[in-house]
Amino acid sequence: MRKIIFITGILVLTLMSCTADLDTEPKVELSLEEILAEDPNAIEGIVSRLYASFALSGPNGPGSSDISDDAGESPFLRGIINLQDFTADGMKNRWGDDGLDQLTTASNWDANNKFFRYLYNRAYYTIPQCNNLISILNTSSDIPDAGEALSEARFLRSLAYFYLIDVFGKGVLVTEDNLNQTEPLPEASRRELFDFVESELLEIQPNMSPNNGYGRANKYVAAMLLAKLYMNAEVYIGENRYSEALTYISIVLDEGGYQLADNFLENFSADNDISPEIIFPLIADAVNSQSFGNTTYIVNGSLSSDTMTLSDYGAAEGWQGHRATEAWYGLFGDLGTSTDDRAALFWTSGHNYIMTDYKEWTDGYPSIKFRNTEYNSNSNTTTAFSSTDFPLYRLADAYLMYAECALRGAAGGDMSRALNLVNEVRERSSASTITMNELTLDFIIDERARELNLEGHRRTDLIRFGMFTGSSYLWPWKGNVLNGASIPAHYNVFPIPEQALSANPNLEQNIGY
Repeated sequence: MRKIIFITGILVLTLMSCTADLDTEPKVELSLEEILAEDPNAIEGIVSRLYASFALSGPNGPGSSDISDDAGESPFLRGIINLQDFTADGMKNRWGDDGLDQLTTASNWDANNKFFRYLYNRAYYTIPQCNNLISILNTSSDIPDAGEALSEARFLRSLAYFYLIDVFGKGVLVTEDNLNQTEPLPEASRRELFDFVESELLEIQPNMSPNNGYGRANKYVAAMLLAKLYMNAEVYIGENRYSEALTYISIVLDEGGYQLADNFLENFSADNDISPEIIFPLIADAVNSQSFGNTTYIVNGSLSSDTMTLSDYGAAEGWQGHRATEAWYGLFGDLGTSTDDRAALFWTSGHNYIMTDYKEWTDGYPSIKFRNTEYNSNSNTTTAFSSTDFPLYRLADAYLMYAECALRGAAGGDMSRALNLVNEVRERSSASTITMNELTLDFIIDERARELNLEGHRRTDLIRFGMFTGSSYLWPWKGNVLNGASIPAHYNVFPIPEQALSANPNLEQNIGY
């Protein structure tokens, strides 16, 4: 099959919400042990469901939810975009409902904002489900491909923990060892969560399959997550770990066999499952994995039925929600004369260059980077939901990560290779190449914006570069001011949701909130 189709028959039986009270034991109608005893081959569907927890809202279509939060608003991927891109410089949302204003202006953050709760709850839904399967696979020997399934479950648990480390800076450490504990767990520091994820990935990465199918984690996907962890270690634990990051990026580059797609848009179209560049996608399908929280949110949210031909982008409707700011498209210079193909991926007709009002749809340029049409086919159909997979990790990101590590003095870094990798990314989009003198950290953070904005990395990047809080870098509507204003240093992490604090007295609120 060209894509993993998530199996829903098992889902109703196995996975019920456990985050309303942050219980650490998944509630089930029929245990995984019983399901696997009846049919050991059910393991593939169960593992697929764990992957689905990052892109779908629930087991019964877009109106269902694994957790008690809103099915449309709360999916994991939608949370990544909201908290990573709309809180940063390049993208703004205009809806302004129940907390989105706080995100899009990076101001007045508080523990009752439902969007913080959504991501926290999604992480602590996924983690216990992984724990449940890990516990079974640790003691089972007659389940087909149990070893690989175990590694995948541990990877997915690590991925959920990575976002907790990055976004909230702490949490509780729930593993298969305390799966049945009923007492509230102790608070785990950022260091404790970092050490756990690092140890998990170091153990599973060397032994994972090099290729176990599109949409599944393999040894190179695990290497990317390790590299991401190490890239941000100065922020997370106060340690320079760029040399380790470069080691795992090099594994991806030298052994993974990935290639830059010939055209940038191949990575953001409905047939991007055939792109040679995507290392790890979160899968979307207009029929079999419908969700308001996968790339449907990005595609439809960036379009308007009033001014755009929706069929050109494969969308049935436009939601008039997301626009880029000049902090993104301004990096290309004059869009009308730029030779960079990426500069053409903004809708400018009828829109103002300056976002004088972030709630006004015509202020700022919508990004048309993601679309629900096939790049390699002219026979596109308009659908209510997107079939475009979300490239959580792709090769161009790894290229820019290598260059950044080399610039930061990582052991083994080759500056000539770094320059070549950056220029390969730029040449692919017909942008002018740069010289060694132009390859600086300032250039890298801007190139990451040109290449990777709206892919869930921007807030983390700005924090790593010391540009997110304070006043050294201002962007439109930062601090709820048109031209930007300083925001406090404690905004480098979000507040722990009030619901989580109420459920577990061992948790303490992050400083400043």
